[in-house]
Amino acid sequence: MSTEPTLTVVVPAFDEETSLPATLAALREVCAPRGWPIIVVDDGSSDATGDVARSAGVHVVRHKVRRGYGGALKSGIATAATPWVVTVDADGQHDPRDLEGLLAQAVGQDADLVVGRRVGGGTPYRTLGKRLIRLVTRILMPNPVRDLNSGLKLYRTELAKRYLPLCPDSMAFSDVITLVFLSHRDLVVERDVTVRPRSGGKSTISAQTAFDTFIEILNIITLFNPMRIFLPAAALAWIAGLAWGIPIVLRGRGVSVGSMLALVTGVVLFALGLLAEQLAAIRKRQSEPREPR
Repeated sequence: MSTEPTLTVVVPAFDEETSLPATLAALREVCAPRGWPIIVVDDGSSDATGDVARSAGVHVVRHKVRRGYGGALKSGIATAATPWVVTVDADGQHDPRDLEGLLAQAVGQDADLVVGRRVGGGTPYRTLGKRLIRLVTRILMPNPVRDLNSGLKLYRTELAKRYLPLCPDSMAFSDVITLVFLSHRDLVVERDVTVRPRSGGKSTISAQTAFDTFIEILNIITLFNPMRIFLPAAALAWIAGLAWGIPIVLRGRGVSVGSMLALVTGVVLFALGLLAEQLAAIRKRQSEPREPR
């Protein structure tokens, strides 16, 4: 029987010296008997986060300068050497006892990404923001995932590493990497997990975070499925041009300059969408694994 570990736990941490001891103690209780390594990414903390992690006997990756939540996850995932890797927030909101269930579902369904769908907890502000982001993404692309921005996700390591260059360094990482998996037609499933109050520290999520996430989602959809954006925009321009111009033509007043401008704008947007689709197809081919020669 192989004794090689199957799962690596990545914990991004920025100024989490208060909450990290309890988080790591709970994680070690679950991970140690199974031989699962824990990687804490100290993202340029100004407090003793790194020292707390080292004293707990886990592997620590240190950023001299803060790179952001996504940047920390990138470093941790890139360091993982197991078939599966799971990300766990440092604030103690995730229950380590859920990890075994996530891994079992990934193996049992041969899934590529298992999203820990949070049950309970969360402020009305965050719940509303999560629903709005999901609504926008479902309009723009097929998206069966209900909790896009959950920080508790279990990835097939090989795929996660391949997609890291496409993901931002910001808090939007959680949403965007899920959309990247979906865009590549990888199997993405969800599993209910529990969420608990923060064990300490202060959340850095704000309205600016939500705005940045929305922009990054638009960027990734433009990257992989641009006609979802360009085609509706072109259609709106054509409808506006016709609605404006037809009454003027029927009254015998000639062709409206504004109407023609709207129609031409629609044509330009449609042409840009076609060009973007070709570029998206090239990017997808480049991100797919190459067959050995």
